[in-house]
Amino acid sequence: MQLLMPIAHADMNMARKLDVIIFGATGFTGKYTVLESIKLLTGMRWGIAGRSQNKLQGVLKEIGDKANTDLSHVPIVLADVDNQDSLNNMARECRVIVNCCGPYRLFGEPVLKACLAERTHHVDVSGEPQFLEGMQLKYHEAAKEKGVYLISACGFDSIPADMGTVFLEQQFDGVVNSVESYIVSKQKGRRELGAIHYGTWASAVHAIANMDEVGQIRRKLFEKKLPDVKPKLKERPTLHRSPNGNKWSLPFQGADRSCVARTQRFFYETENKRPLQMRAYISFGGIAEVIAVSFVGAVFWLMVKTSFGRRMLLNHPRLFSLGMVSHEGPSDEAMNNTQFALYFEGRGWEEKLASPEDQYTTPPNKVIRTKVAGTNPGYGATCVALVLSARTILQDSDKMPGSGGYLTPGAAFAKMNLIDELCKNGFTFEVLSSSKL
Repeated sequence: MQLLMPIAHADMNMARKLDVIIFGATGFTGKYTVLESIKLLTGMRWGIAGRSQNKLQGVLKEIGDKANTDLSHVPIVLADVDNQDSLNNMARECRVIVNCCGPYRLFGEPVLKACLAERTHHVDVSGEPQFLEGMQLKYHEAAKEKGVYLISACGFDSIPADMGTVFLEQQFDGVVNSVESYIVSKQKGRRELGAIHYGTWASAVHAIANMDEVGQIRRKLFEKKLPDVKPKLKERPTLHRSPNGNKWSLPFQGADRSCVARTQRFFYETENKRPLQMRAYISFGGIAEVIAVSFVGAVFWLMVKTSFGRRMLLNHPRLFSLGMVSHEGPSDEAMNNTQFALYFEGRGWEEKLASPEDQYTTPPNKVIRTKVAGTNPGYGATCVALVLSARTILQDSDKMPGSGGYLTPGAAFAKMNLIDELCKNGFTFEVLSSSKL
């Protein structure tokens, strides 16, 4: 087993020992990222990183056996979020860090600092708005100056929603005013308890407990107001029937809407593009499922408000999630039997205006419906999207927007071939219908 030791500082234009390092490889998401990397990083030099040599070796043995592949040659780098020098040494070894070490609110910033210090690109799967927008506020300009791309939300939060919105706009042939998205998932066979891993639960606890910070961050991050586009996209009732499939639906509380909004702001500021409005929802199989999810959600929201409640949620996840969360996470069978789809409906005009500040005098006259789908949203699809994001930076660095920055997936990859690569690896992006209103 090769253990990499620190090397002298290397500029981004100079050769580095590795193309990619997967940090946090011993975690649940990290292990499946290693599994997907066997195929997706073929021909590239990649390694894994974490605190424990023995545990990292164990991951290579476990995943190697699962994939029937010898991974004993994969380099190991020792790095710890509590040791900034070790993180800097790790970042110095490679061109892109694939960061699987969450919750990112607790552990993400030191890795970003290391990547900036060593001019190393960075991707992660954070779905925590405070982290996403807080880190953009702190490090976007520094990343631009150093030519470094720091791209978060490269998993199920929020590649399908963000790149799905990009895809819809690309297919629209006009100007999109508003987009509504509906997430639907279904599992074949017997529904398994414990299908959400504890790490996902812990990230949600920390994110929602600190939601008040988001408003403060946004006031600083978005000092310049966007154009007042009309007609306004109104939020639907909390519980409603979705227009596509007529399923009971609730507002989606993840990062999708905020991620799409940041992408739209990026295009407005860099390309003078009229920003679209977006609302995100989640649909369920029946009213009983809605009631169960609403009950867990209500208990969750009440308990995260106090330190005692947060400790209870973190110490007893299975109890307070009605069995949906476990430290073991879902089985391979359950993950492979879970399918997801995001349905999008975009409305706008066939005609284009001269300026994004101009207002249309007629209602939208065109509608398009699209779909993004795949298998195993929480972990398989997440890890595929994450690794492909890193690979896209390496293979098409000359086509990346601007000189660097802390970007959303949509801002970073809208003009790249990421959607095509996703479609080659288990995702589908398709137009369902397009018509005049």
